Amino acid sequence: MEFQERLVLFVSRGNWVVLTLFCLFALWLGDFAFFRGVLFGGLIVAINFHLLARTLKKSLKPPHLAAVHSIIAKYYLRFMISGIFIFILILGRLVAPLGLVLGLSVVVVTLFCATIVALIKIFSSKEAA
Repeated sequence: MEFQERLVLFVSRGNWVVLTLFCLFALWLGDFAFFRGVLFGGLIVAINFHLLARTLKKSLKPPHLAAVHSIIAKYYLRFMISGIFIFILILGRLVAPLGLVLGLSVVVVTLFCATIVALIKIFSSKEAA
């Protein structure tokens, strides 16, 4: 398995781990609007990440190379649907905005963790050599 595939797999699985930890933290606080914000925000970004990875994997694999315009169109369509969904959640006061922001940061936190793990592997392999 190539480095890029391992990285995508790490981030895909890590998203769910981080989302679970964030949700447990929100439940511990006892504010259910905050919990719903974390949950819905995390689901939005985790599903978007999964769909983006799938789109890129299918679009960039020969012999079915897709046009860049179709990839970008799918990206913006997902972005607009996510924005509408977030707008409805906030407008309907279904979630706490701070919880939503925390949930929407799940992928960023996971990417940060993946970077740390990759750097540790790089530096530990250089020290061993």
